[in-house]
This record gives sequence, C-alpha cells and structure tokens, in this order.
Amino acid sequence: MALTAIIEAHGGPEKFKLVDLDVGEPGNNEVRIAHKAVGLNFIDVYQRTGLYPMQLPHAMGMEAAGVIEAVGEGVTHLKVGDRAAYASNPPGAYSEVRVMPAAQVCPLPDGISFDEGAAMMLKGMTVEYLFHRTSPLKVGDTVLFHAAAGGVGLLACQWARSEGITLIGTAGTDEKCQLAQDHGATHCINYRNVDWVEQVRNLTGGKGVDVVMDAVGKDTFDGSLDSLKPLGMMISFGNASGPVPPFEVGILGRKGSLKITRPTLFTHIDDHATCQVMAQNLTKKVLGGDVKINIGQRFTLSDVAKAHEALEARRTIGCTILEI
Repeated sequence: MALTAIIEAHGGPEKFKLVDLDVGEPGNNEVRIAHKAVGLNFIDVYQRTGLYPMQLPHAMGMEAAGVIEAVGEGVTHLKVGDRAAYASNPPGAYSEVRVMPAAQVCPLPDGISFDEGAAMMLKGMTVEYLFHRTSPLKVGDTVLFHAAAGGVGLLACQWARSEGITLIGTAGTDEKCQLAQDHGATHCINYRNVDWVEQVRNLTGGKGVDVVMDAVGKDTFDGSLDSLKPLGMMISFGNASGPVPPFEVGILGRKGSLKITRPTLFTHIDDHATCQVMAQNLTKKVLGGDVKINIGQRFTLSDVAKAHEALEARRTIGCTILEI
C-alpha cells in the first residue's frame, strides 16, 4: 500500500484526498518506483481545477525522483536499485510508491540529489525544448521570458546565460527581479511598476525580441506580441493567469508576420529516445554547474493542499517539492 493524493472532483486545493492504494507489480514496459521527493508544477493546478480535464477519480502529480524497486518485461534502460527521475504522463506522482510506464523514466546521476531530480525534470526539459527544439536559439539572440523568478524561469535564466543568449525577464516584485538577474537574466522588469512592453522596446533599441516565452497566458498575450521583432516567434506554453482567448489570426501579419506556437513537453518526450536525450542534456547542465536547481519551498505529502495554495497564489519562488 502507498499513501497517494487523489482528487475525486475538480475544484480548489480542498479537493485533495489522501488514500492508501495497492501498488502491485509492474507489467510489460513498466517500473515500480519508490519516491524520495515529488515536484509541483502549474500543470498540476490546471488538472486539479479542470482546465485540463481528467477522468476522475485520479491520482495527481507529474514529476518525481526515487529508486527503482521492480522492472517489467521489456525495460532495458533501468534496473532494480537505480536512482531515477521523471516528468511524465499519466499523473500519479503525489505518492510514496507507484507503478508507471518506463519509457519516460530516466536515470538520475549520483551527483544530483533526489530533491533536485524531483524539482528539475519537468521544468528543465521544458527549458531544453524551448531553447533547442521549438525555435532553436543562437548566441546573441534575445528572449523575453515571463515569470522569470518562477521554477521554469530561474532555470531559463541560467540556461540563457550559459549559451550567450540575452534574456529579458519579467516578475512582480523588485526582489524577484533581482533573483532572476542573480540567476543570469540580462535584464528583469517589474511589470507592476512600469509599462513592460515599452521597457522591452527600450532595451532592444526599438527592435523587439527574437522570441517570447510566455507561460502566463491571458494577462501577457497581447503585450508579448507587441514585444516581438518582425518575423519573431511567440511561444505560449502555459496559462497561469488563465487561457488565452480566441484571437483573429490576421493580427500576426499586421504586427510583423509573427509566428506563434503552443507546444507541450509531453509531445516532445513521447518518443523514448528523445526523452532520454533531453534528460541527458539537462543533467549535463546541472552536473557542469551551468544550471543550479533553486528549491524555494518544501512541503510534506500530507500538506499537498497548502502547497497548491502557495503555488496558485504565486507565493512561491523557484521550485516547490513534496518530501516523501
């Protein structure tokens, strides 16, 4: 039996229920993993509230790190006793132990702690695809990154610095702006104090940025388009302020023949080999010191509702984990 956080109906953090579930043995191409730490992400909020509907009841959580307890037939890249981490469907990471598909579970090097592994996989592989797969960036390019002091943002700031990319961040307080700059942002704008679109234009000599990476959604969408240079790429990869409303596609032409995409990590990692390469690229960054994992908050599994309250209210800095 394993203590597991589930929801039986969509809604607020109060919908979480802790239950003991029978784990069982892994089947073909599955593993059983004993979690040491679990990561929290905004996709968890979207699933809990019903923005991303799930068939209920369902266990929650997309990211964790731990030790492999058993492997099923067909699993060749992991063995019993291996340290491992993942960001993967289906949800179910908010648990002590689970059985799950093995393809997206990745070896965790000894030099990376379980806490770091749980905090870095979804956010770190997100940054990997944003910088290298969605619109590949090169030295000297300029990126606008919203929520630069969040879990993904702080990794993106460091990633940009390690690759010679100018990153202009936005955040809601001067303290968060300073944190983003301490992690590698070239500039960071407190969007509560100034017209951030005008500030982006000023910082780019009126040209705009090559790429916008926007996980905020509704509140920043129009301004993000106005921050791009002609032929620039808008990457909308989250909805922290709510989903982007429908828009007239012709606006992209009028604003400079802009491009727009709405990627997800899970499309990129659906292929086993690609997922493993993305994880290796991330672990190299961490082991090499280019990227450090900032864990700002720790909660217990029994306090998962409090963790969601803090995450949803944007009271968190960096990554948040549940300690098992």
